[in-house]
Amino acid sequence: MKLIIVSGRSGSGKSTALHVLEDLGYYCIDNLPIGLLFPLTREATTHAAPDRLNKIAVSIDARNLSDEIAHFESIYERLTDTGLTLEILYLDASDQSLLQRFHATRRKHPLSSDKRSLREAISHEKSLLEPLAKLADLHIDTTGLSMYELRDMVKQRIVGRKEQEMALLFQSFGYKHGVPVDSDYVFDVRCLPNPYWDTSLRQFTGLDQPVIDFLEKEEMTGRMISDLTAMLDAWLPAFGKSNRSYMTISIGCTGGQHRSVYISERLGRHFASQYNNVQIRHTELPHIKPTES
Repeated sequence: MKLIIVSGRSGSGKSTALHVLEDLGYYCIDNLPIGLLFPLTREATTHAAPDRLNKIAVSIDARNLSDEIAHFESIYERLTDTGLTLEILYLDASDQSLLQRFHATRRKHPLSSDKRSLREAISHEKSLLEPLAKLADLHIDTTGLSMYELRDMVKQRIVGRKEQEMALLFQSFGYKHGVPVDSDYVFDVRCLPNPYWDTSLRQFTGLDQPVIDFLEKEEMTGRMISDLTAMLDAWLPAFGKSNRSYMTISIGCTGGQHRSVYISERLGRHFASQYNNVQIRHTELPHIKPTES
C-alpha cells in the first residue's frame, strides 16, 4: 500500500495536487484528522480492503489539532514501521503570493480571526506546520505557478517517477526575486560574465542561441559546468542510496534570465542520460513550460 500525505499552507495548491492524484487513481481524502491515519491504514491493509485502497492520498493541514501536528514526528515513525510506502508532499508559496491569492478569492484563512490578521495567520500557519514540512520528501514552491503548471509538476515528479527512483528538478531563478524555498542545492552563477550588459543580448534568454554563443565562448562557463557536473555526479548517487526520492537543484543569477537558464539547461540535459525523471524549470520565464528530459 502507498500513502501520500499532502500538506502545506492554505492557498498553496493542496486541493489542486489532491485532484491530480485522484485523477490518477488514488483514493483521496481532504483534511483528514491526523488521529484517523492509523484506522485508515489498518482498514486499507486488511485482506478485505478493495483494490482502490492500495493507493491513498490524504490532505493534512492547519485545521488539525495543534497538539497532533506538534507530535507528528512520532506518528510518522509509527506509520513507517507498518511497512507501507509513505511519502509527504509539502506545498508552499511566498507570503506575498499567499496574501494575493486570498485577496483575489476573498476566502477566509482558517487561522484568521478578529484578533489575528491575514498576514499574521499566514505566518503562524508556517510555524504550526513545521513538523510536517521538515519530514517532507518533496517540497514544491508554487509561487508564480499556475494551476495547470502545478498539475503538470505533480504528475511528472510524483506519478512519473518509478518506485525507488530519484526524480531531479533543475530550476533557474533570479536572486533579486529570492531563492526558491523548495531548493535542496543552490548554486550561484553570478560570477560568470553577464549577457545582460551587452545591449544586443538583453532581449534574449539563456535558451536563445546568441546568449548560448556568448556564454560558451567564456572559459569560466565551461569550468563552472564541469565543476558542478562533477560534484553532482559524485554525490547524487549517495542521496539515492539513502532513499532520497526527490532532489531540487536551483541555479541562480541576478535576474534569472540568462546565465542560470543556460546552466540549468546544460545540467538537466547531462543528468537526463543517467536518470529517467529529470525536469527543467525556469522560474523567471513564466511563458516557458517546465520541460521533461
